Amino acid sequence: MKNIVLAITGASGAIYGLRLVKEILASGAHLTLLISDTGFRVIREETGLDPKDGGDVTKTLAAFFSPKTGMLHYYEEDDFFAPIASGSSAPDAMVVCPCSMGSLSRIACGSSGTLLERCADVMLKERRPLILVPRETPLNEIHLENMLKLARMGARIVPAMPAFYHRPATVDDLVDFVVGKVLDNMGIKNRLYKRWKGET
Repeated sequence: MKNIVLAITGASGAIYGLRLVKEILASGAHLTLLISDTGFRVIREETGLDPKDGGDVTKTLAAFFSPKTGMLHYYEEDDFFAPIASGSSAPDAMVVCPCSMGSLSRIACGSSGTLLERCADVMLKERRPLILVPRETPLNEIHLENMLKLARMGARIVPAMPAFYHRPATVDDLVDFVVGKVLDNMGIKNRLYKRWKGET
């Protein structure tokens, strides 16, 4: 069973992260979910879901995403005693989706001020897959430099840029394309989007 960490930050595009949760759990993986304070606010603003409703985030999320085959666990962003804070129990892969430019900058600098940033630091130092899904436009020179820096360290940059060759008809089609590309980068098989087969 794969052990995957998914972090949702405060960039617009919470729907990408929530869709990714469903697909990772459906694959049978154990999922550790991290959500920044701003991430909670964006989820509530963009989707209407309030994971903090009722006070027990883990229970609320489990109820929202069940029934699934995988396991879901949530840690607060200041819980540095979580297993994922140590390289001795590094997960198989980590995804930050969506990834704000602030989070990307702090990861690039090795800030480790939150559990999210510390886990990303662990992934880089242990040479484990770290996938970042930046969601910003336009991009300035600082954003581009930070992405290049992280790419050179081995992180995979999968921007939230849906394609159109599969002729998407709904917003879900656009979301599924991006989520499918992220899953591809984790080695999780999926049929979320129509793959290019060339001209016939």
